[in-house]
Amino acid sequence: MNRRTAIRSLAGSSLLLPGIISDLLAADAKRATSSTTATAAAPAPVDPLAPKQPHFTPKAKRVIFLHMSGGASHVDSWDYKPRLIADHNQPYEVPKKMLDAFALDNRSAVKFYKKPGWEFKQRGKSGLWISELFPKTAECADDLCLIRSMFNDHADHAQATLGIHTGSVTFTRPSVGSWVSYGLGTENANLPSFMVIAPVLPYAGGQVWSADFLPGCHQGTRVVPGPEPVPNINRRIADAELQEMELGLGAAFNKKHLLARGNDGQLAARIKSFETAYGMQAAAPEAFDLAKETDATHQLYGLPRGSTKGFAWQCLIARRLAERGVRFIELIDTGASGNWDAHGDMAGHAPLARNVDQPMAALLKDLKSRDMLKDTLVVWATEFGRTPFNTTKDAKGREHHAQAFTCWMAGGGVKGGFSYGESDEHGNAVATNGVHVHDFHATMLHLLGFDHTRLTYRHAGRDYRLTDVFGNVVKEIIA
Repeated sequence: MNRRTAIRSLAGSSLLLPGIISDLLAADAKRATSSTTATAAAPAPVDPLAPKQPHFTPKAKRVIFLHMSGGASHVDSWDYKPRLIADHNQPYEVPKKMLDAFALDNRSAVKFYKKPGWEFKQRGKSGLWISELFPKTAECADDLCLIRSMFNDHADHAQATLGIHTGSVTFTRPSVGSWVSYGLGTENANLPSFMVIAPVLPYAGGQVWSADFLPGCHQGTRVVPGPEPVPNINRRIADAELQEMELGLGAAFNKKHLLARGNDGQLAARIKSFETAYGMQAAAPEAFDLAKETDATHQLYGLPRGSTKGFAWQCLIARRLAERGVRFIELIDTGASGNWDAHGDMAGHAPLARNVDQPMAALLKDLKSRDMLKDTLVVWATEFGRTPFNTTKDAKGREHHAQAFTCWMAGGGVKGGFSYGESDEHGNAVATNGVHVHDFHATMLHLLGFDHTRLTYRHAGRDYRLTDVFGNVVKEIIA
């Protein structure tokens, strides 16, 4: 009996602890390889989620990304346009590019301006103009950095949703959260580095948080609000020690399998996902348990004690996940229906805003009170805005509008109480300092310590990056 056979025999009879088995098999594989002069020693398995240093000192350590699905109206919320109010029901000849967002039977060139449905007021010491649609978030005006000159490449939901998440509206690409996980690794081996809290599937489905060609361990883990946020999180083996032994033995053979295949990155990522899943059985239930949160905290978020649903639950859980080292946390308020897509009536924005307004404000205030806002980048985004005009006078709704819309950032090294870029006097098109989604992503990565042109991954014979071959950091918004 040789050494390797002896190790396997001992492993099979559970006489060796799992960690020792793993070490012995790895050492034996290395010894066997080094004894063969024709080949070089195999490198040790690489942990694809090991913590990594960014390119330079970051201002933010993590991101909480708030995505409003369906296209929230900029001219009813963050982008004050007095001229739009004055020109209500006046005709407007729509450029052909904008008409493409309308249905085929609704492409008459002459449309009519529509005033906002909510009053705007100046907020905070900074005097930012914010509407009554978000009164609670408006209380945090001096922490907000409004980007009022955003534009996307497509006016259909699925493509635009992919654009704001992946930078591409035409091809499947890794999500921004996956790129952050790939670049930074994880601070907590017992929780995924990228988590997405989504009650239902958004436009483009799981592609929104897909790792695509990046190692699979960087894919977002979906959390569904409810009594069991992550399925199958409870172990099926009653005896924890027995489970550890079984998993340890499995890990030993997985590592042997990996070494024999030159430490294939995809295989390493799959093995790592098993290890993370095991760690989650201990860490996730505690992270999702709000029993120790105070009544004052529940009241701040507007979350009834014991409730596990709604955007308030999502925001409070996001803060807890951020505290526990999750790098990128995305919250999606609604799915591919019942969302901000207000073709028929802008009044539908009111209940959607009530669902998210107090929780968003609470999240900002809570992070700030814990001294976490300074290194947590909070991002509010929607795939596009809505038209400042519509087909008839006094129309109730608005159409898709990718030519100009508003997103905002807070904390994480951006200027608070600040507005960057402008749309024209009606909110139709970008007037100054346009920010494409590539610029948006480049700025997010910069705040995390990355040169977006150097955060690349080799795939299909070329180096890919989140920002394709474009993108400029918007340095003016950085504190």
